[in-house]
Amino acid sequence: MLSKVHYISIIGPSQKLCTPEIYAFGELLGTCLANKGFGIVCGGMFGLMEAVCKGAKSAAQTFHGATIGIIPGNEASEANAFCDIVIPTGLGFARNVLVVKTGEAVIAIGGGAGTLSEIGYAWQFAKPICAVHGLGGFSEEFAGRVLDIRQEKPIVLARTVEDVLSWVDLMW
Repeated sequence: MLSKVHYISIIGPSQKLCTPEIYAFGELLGTCLANKGFGIVCGGMFGLMEAVCKGAKSAAQTFHGATIGIIPGNEASEANAFCDIVIPTGLGFARNVLVVKTGEAVIAIGGGAGTLSEIGYAWQFAKPICAVHGLGGFSEEFAGRVLDIRQEKPIVLARTVEDVLSWVDLMW
């Protein structure tokens, strides 16, 4: 019998806003999550999304999950090369809702306005959220904060990949 794979939505900057530090963080995180047996959900494009998928695909252990890219356009060929499953939505930024809803939890790293919207959706859907502090962007702005009265627990603040993995381990 196959065991259930837990999927985590990873949100953060596209190629234009992705620094080398964010890319390296994402690639390492993707590798570590895949080694723990987690599947990855992301926006399927480039920047952090590519880094996390690339890391997951390079995992040393057999990766039982998949990298799922939920892309804004209509053509699967627009996704990064490390997505196992590409879902072309044709929805533009509205696809951010699907990225957040598909994962059981959300990890935010850096990010601009798209990441801001995804953090807002994750909060409204009461998804567990971990936000990385120290790499800039909206994840840093909201790490450790309560956004409004919908939830009492703050967004979890992480500074390192190890912090993120400890948070994931507490959930599963």
